[in-house]
Amino acid sequence: MSSRCLKLLEKCKTMKQLRQAHGQAISCGLGTNNFALSRLLAFCANPTHGSLTYAWNLFQHIQNPTICICNTMIKAFFLKGEVFKTICFYTDMMNNGMSPDNYTFPYVLKACTKLQYVYFGELVYGHCLKLGFVSDIFVGNALIAMYCGFDNVKVARFIFDEIPRLDFVSWTLMISGYVKMGDIDNARLLFDEAPLKDRGIWGAMISGYVQNNCFKEGLYMFRLMQMSGIEPDEGIFVSIICACAHLGALDTGIWVHKYLDQQKFPLSLRLSTCLVDMYAKCGNLDMAKKLFDEMQQRDVVSWNVMISGMAMHGDGESALELFRQMEEDGVRPDDITFIAVFSACSYSGMVFEGLRILDRMCNVYKIEPKSEHFGCIIDLLSRGGLFEEANQIIQGIPDSSNPSDEAIAWRALLSSCCSNGQTKLAEVAAKKLMQLEHHSGVYVLLSNLYAASGKHNDAKRIKQMMKNRGVNKAPGCSSVKINGVVHEFIAGEKSHPQLEDIHSILEKLDNQLDYAGEIITFA
Repeated sequence: MSSRCLKLLEKCKTMKQLRQAHGQAISCGLGTNNFALSRLLAFCANPTHGSLTYAWNLFQHIQNPTICICNTMIKAFFLKGEVFKTICFYTDMMNNGMSPDNYTFPYVLKACTKLQYVYFGELVYGHCLKLGFVSDIFVGNALIAMYCGFDNVKVARFIFDEIPRLDFVSWTLMISGYVKMGDIDNARLLFDEAPLKDRGIWGAMISGYVQNNCFKEGLYMFRLMQMSGIEPDEGIFVSIICACAHLGALDTGIWVHKYLDQQKFPLSLRLSTCLVDMYAKCGNLDMAKKLFDEMQQRDVVSWNVMISGMAMHGDGESALELFRQMEEDGVRPDDITFIAVFSACSYSGMVFEGLRILDRMCNVYKIEPKSEHFGCIIDLLSRGGLFEEANQIIQGIPDSSNPSDEAIAWRALLSSCCSNGQTKLAEVAAKKLMQLEHHSGVYVLLSNLYAASGKHNDAKRIKQMMKNRGVNKAPGCSSVKINGVVHEFIAGEKSHPQLEDIHSILEKLDNQLDYAGEIITFA
């Protein structure tokens, strides 16, 4: 009879069935049986169909709960989103003299990470050390994850080195920790040290390169992974498509898309959105629109990507039409949507339409304008020749604790002034920017404006000011993909293996352009 009741507990699918099984367990004399109680609590901990209230009521009637039952309760609190109660329960457990084990610590450490409770996390780490659980793989991995979550990779690496038998999760967590801090070199060194690499380790390194704007390295790592026989997952595909978008590597992006089709890989919302973004950024707007129209499901990110793609290609009318369609479909726009819409208005010279949408953003959607919105609006007004209006808006921007936020708007004004020969206002914007940031772009724009206006002495003065202040101009860079290889060209570079051939071809092109110019002039 008892075994039948236990089997009944295992078959439960809903809380109603569990209550019935609980009643049967009590009638069978299993009301105080620790195994039966732990199974009941485990079901209640299920995030989908469990009940934390039922679990807590049940726990309170247990006279002498075992550590196993307490662990199940900690898990229930965490999985049900009661993260703070997870820590409170652990504290009560320790105060009552119970000794935690290796199943107790992982969820408590996860709770510390989620709440960013650094002090309490270190306290729990001390308990782990005292009880000798740091070398346990589950506790050790949870500690690595916690300290990486606290941005303390030094302690995380110390714990990593202390674990006698590392698993794939350990390597993935530690590589991801370095990546999060932008320390891509140490991430790669650790990756190379891994004796065996699973999909998770490869994915951490590939996404790490892409997240840190090392797109070429990300693609190279993807090719190495393919050679090792590891099949990519959705996360890796997303990273690779993102790298293709930033590099303009359309051929590789198309190959990935075809590969997904051939393998019948399900195109999730996330993957479809990435493909739309890649095609738009690589110049194939028709394919981006086709994919977007074929999407069965769209979220605000999908709409933002397509509107941005239209704006990027100067099709402001289509971008605004898409925005109207988005509203009609009941998708609530966010702050990024409006940045894309303002950009579309700016590129297409739709000044008053942009201002009308700004009013709609503030008064209908109650979205507070950020520095990026102000930058777009200032660019919009400036392109429409309304420089004084742009200046008035920028003067009215609320003060920010972050200078780079304020700089965005001033940079937009300076750029527009330089493009339209507005020297006086450009000088005001440049002076303000020089106070806010230490960037070469300000000096270069102002110097070029002076040179174009015939004020060569002023242009020289700005260049000298750059030199005196130690501001270095970042060299220009461009890239082209030939036969699957991305070639990068940096201004002033002398190390390219085919430098002489490149200069020879450029010279021929220059001569041909001069010749063509003479014919046109003669005609």
